[in-house]
Amino acid sequence: MRKSSSGYRLRPSRVAPAARWDVSLGNQSGIWREISPPQLFVGSFAMLVLLGTFGFLLIPGLYTSESLSWCDALFTSTSAVCVTGLTVVDTETSFTFRGQCFILLLIQLGGLGMLAFTSLVIQILGFRLSLRAEALTHDARKGGPQVDLKRLTIDVVVFTFLIEAVGAIALLILWGPKMGWTESIWPAIFHSVSAFCNAGFSTNSDSLIGLRDSPGTLLVISGLIIAGGIGFVAMEEAVVYFSNRHRAETKRLSAHTRLILVTTLILLVVPWPMFAFFEWQGTLKDLSVADKVVNSFFLSSTARTAGFNSIDYSQASDSTNFLTIILMSIGGSPGSTAGGMKTTTFALIILLAWSRLRGSETAIFANRSLPDDTIQRAIGLAVVCIVITTIGVFALSITENVPNAPSEFLPRMFEAFSAFNTVGLSMNLTPHLSFAGRIVTITLMFLGRVGPLTLAAALVIGRKRKTHFRFAYEDVAVG
Repeated sequence: MRKSSSGYRLRPSRVAPAARWDVSLGNQSGIWREISPPQLFVGSFAMLVLLGTFGFLLIPGLYTSESLSWCDALFTSTSAVCVTGLTVVDTETSFTFRGQCFILLLIQLGGLGMLAFTSLVIQILGFRLSLRAEALTHDARKGGPQVDLKRLTIDVVVFTFLIEAVGAIALLILWGPKMGWTESIWPAIFHSVSAFCNAGFSTNSDSLIGLRDSPGTLLVISGLIIAGGIGFVAMEEAVVYFSNRHRAETKRLSAHTRLILVTTLILLVVPWPMFAFFEWQGTLKDLSVADKVVNSFFLSSTARTAGFNSIDYSQASDSTNFLTIILMSIGGSPGSTAGGMKTTTFALIILLAWSRLRGSETAIFANRSLPDDTIQRAIGLAVVCIVITTIGVFALSITENVPNAPSEFLPRMFEAFSAFNTVGLSMNLTPHLSFAGRIVTITLMFLGRVGPLTLAAALVIGRKRKTHFRFAYEDVAVG
């Protein structure tokens, strides 16, 4: 019995102790043994979406006027649970305080569910086995450390509520003197939770456009977005490392955390001046120099997954919108509330390309060789994401087709990428979607939240069959 660097107890199972590591789930029996983790994960989100939909249809006192139709209720529930932020109705004017509380509850449950589950998976797959154990389990990495689920869940909840509380207090201090202290309490709480969960829902009809001349607000929201997009495991390891870095026994940061921190920093810093250049004389022209700089940074931080906007993207330049689409495709980091193909996937593909240009067969990062199977999974995930978003763009171009209006293609593309990558930004197309377009968007949001590969794994019924043969290799020309 011993502890990992993150504090969770690890111990081998009774079966093949040198090669097999299990998650402590207690003595489960019956149907629970037949449900795989991907099926449980996808099923929990689907159940939460359905409960949210029925809640919007059945709970009284949620609306200021007319209640939502079943399609709009399903759309809003999916957007909240999948922490996307796309809305077919105005959250400020269409929902009462009770209705906004219900939306925030769905956001919190969706965000916490993603944090807890993916943090567990990373703890399991991130455990470093001995060479002998690794040789015995290399085929599928079926094992993982013995993780105390209760301890992990408590840590994730405390981590989440602590950051959200700090963010709410900071926003209250910023808004209280202008809006009134009592009137600022609920908007501060709502925006803090929505920002940390990368949801993008706002109690303001114009999101943060009315607050774009408040640099403090944009920086606090950006900080919450970045914290939620990094993930619990990486955040915990980074905090422990930097707080103990002067001690002799301090261990190095894992390649996983280093890759997340470096990639996140690059994706924040590089697009920052580009957004400033594209919009300096555009949507930001009426602001002061300081506000332009802060808003450009906010555009860089919110584009990958958050969904808050301080500009009207329908009035932004094509360069800004296309750069935003690229950032939306990358998304946040594994183990976070963010969507997209993830920063590590993007970084692994770049590292692979760089290694090939240098004539190296192995991708290297932080003086570590990256496993080929991990690189292959990253490439596979990127291809699947590209295929799904392409199908989504094509579907919306059909369902939302406007005759003799070829310039309307970009909003469809923007909407599809925003939905699948659970970002929530829009070029004002969402409220005008047709019934078919809303169904397409709902599907994209759900697929983007649970992940296409996880969904595919959940659809597999029964145990994986092992084959005892393979076909002969035969090469093909590439390029």
